[in-house]
Amino acid sequence: MNLLYIVFPVAGILALAYVTYGRLLCRLLKLDSSQPTPAVQLRDGLDFEPLAPSALLPQHFSAIAAAGPIVGPILAGITFGWLPALIWILVGSILIGGVHDLTALVASTRHQARSIAEVVREYMSHRSYLLFLTFIWIALVYIIVAFTDVTASSFVGPAVAEAGDVGGGAIATSSILYLVLTLAMGVAVRFAKISQRLALGIFLPLVVGAILFGPYWPLDLATMSGLDLVATRKVWDVLLLAYCLVAGMVPVWLLLQPRGQLGGYFLYAALAAGTLGLAFGGGTVEFPMFRGWEIARADGSSASVFPMLFITIACGACSGFHSLIASGTTSKQLRVESDAKLVGYGAMLLEAMVAVISLSCVMMFAPGSPQLSGGPNQIFAQGIGKFLEVVHLPPQVGIAFALMAFTTFVYDTLDVCTRLGRYILQELTGWRGSGGRLLGTLLTAGVPLCFLLGHSDPKIPVWRVFWDLFGASNQLLAAITLLGITVWLWKTERAMWVWIVTGIPTVFMYTMSTWALFEMTFNKFHISGGSWSLPTEAVPWIGLVLLALAALMLIEAVLVISRLGNPPRASARGYA
Repeated sequence: MNLLYIVFPVAGILALAYVTYGRLLCRLLKLDSSQPTPAVQLRDGLDFEPLAPSALLPQHFSAIAAAGPIVGPILAGITFGWLPALIWILVGSILIGGVHDLTALVASTRHQARSIAEVVREYMSHRSYLLFLTFIWIALVYIIVAFTDVTASSFVGPAVAEAGDVGGGAIATSSILYLVLTLAMGVAVRFAKISQRLALGIFLPLVVGAILFGPYWPLDLATMSGLDLVATRKVWDVLLLAYCLVAGMVPVWLLLQPRGQLGGYFLYAALAAGTLGLAFGGGTVEFPMFRGWEIARADGSSASVFPMLFITIACGACSGFHSLIASGTTSKQLRVESDAKLVGYGAMLLEAMVAVISLSCVMMFAPGSPQLSGGPNQIFAQGIGKFLEVVHLPPQVGIAFALMAFTTFVYDTLDVCTRLGRYILQELTGWRGSGGRLLGTLLTAGVPLCFLLGHSDPKIPVWRVFWDLFGASNQLLAAITLLGITVWLWKTERAMWVWIVTGIPTVFMYTMSTWALFEMTFNKFHISGGSWSLPTEAVPWIGLVLLALAALMLIEAVLVISRLGNPPRASARGYA
């Protein structure tokens, strides 16, 4: 079967969903462009800065996407087959993920761009607020752990097959040049007063030049230092977290906004590359449609479609992390309420297309192919390289572009997560000023460093150890966010559509994520020789903490809803 006959109808369904269901959601939420947003009311040039949707969409898109819609679909496709992965991406993004992102953005915007946790405090209880903040911060730590090590793995190792001299050192060089260009763009826009369009016209070609330049001056730390690949990866882990420490405190105009816009265009380019390859490359589906309900993994464990599919693919279908971006940075830059449809719902559907393109990088190869033997970043690069052959680009150029794009997506997540972690710690502790920013950022970047340096198994990378935990906690965060939004909407609207639009997704996400956490956690606790055998690794203990926090949040929500007896407010506008 030709890939074109699968992927293009999926794109059509996503576009139709944006026009129809997206419009319905906007009508139910009563989006009003005349209502001033926090970005306009509280504009300070540091965190609050209104942006046109053409600038905010790529920034938000690149921040929410990261490596999730690449790694998750590739892992799930290889494990279970492409059909269950494709169905979950399609249904999840339209009915759950897009709803989650849009409502989180609107809820934050209508409450002075405060975090979803603060919205929970207003409509549930102070105890719920503290539980939610704690859960979010723990989830952020594991997002940073997983994505830091994924990025570090891209910076080490030999050249990718068929890519000539495009190895980890080349990608490291291009990535550093990309960050330098991002800072230069921020300074140019801020002080030279050039327009965003002109800045993109200048700096996007320079980023392309950085990709091409990387192989000629590879920053190969293993060769330079004489360390083995495992030790070199740990060095990159430290350097990346040092970058997070700085990036989490600098003004948004210097790094977050220009990097987000450049990164967004990388995503657009990746989508365009996939579209070109699908339309004119004549690729056929080689990978099995379905591999079974329960599959044995290479490490000896097993994974079942229910519930592991729904936590393996997170960002491509639904992701709790998106609510942190929506309420942490994007709501502080939303120019008018009506932009929320494009930025919130539209970006989620675009991310679903990135996930479909990533899944296609598995579908086009047969099981056992050399192209499927590497990590998800290498599989993605091989697929995009093959797609770009249709425009006669050499394999090394296409693969270098894909690896650079992959790294760019993760950069966006790392510094945004660090910034959000700092926000949360400041909310929890009341730390203010430059000292509070520094201490909050140090803790948010320092705790992941302990996990990264403490990992000692050279055969299994850190990111793979924590990916299932990241996925489960991320999806449980989505469930808790939807739970808080459902309480907010029910208390302000008292309309039955609330239970359908956000209530059912809440139940589904709670069920799948807690089920997965139970499987990951309690099989590590067992009786051996008449006594309990307790695990020594961190994952099951963290799983217990997350399950307890989620259970307490659910109890709080049930108590709040059961006590409702006052007349409902007039609408869900809820500006505070």
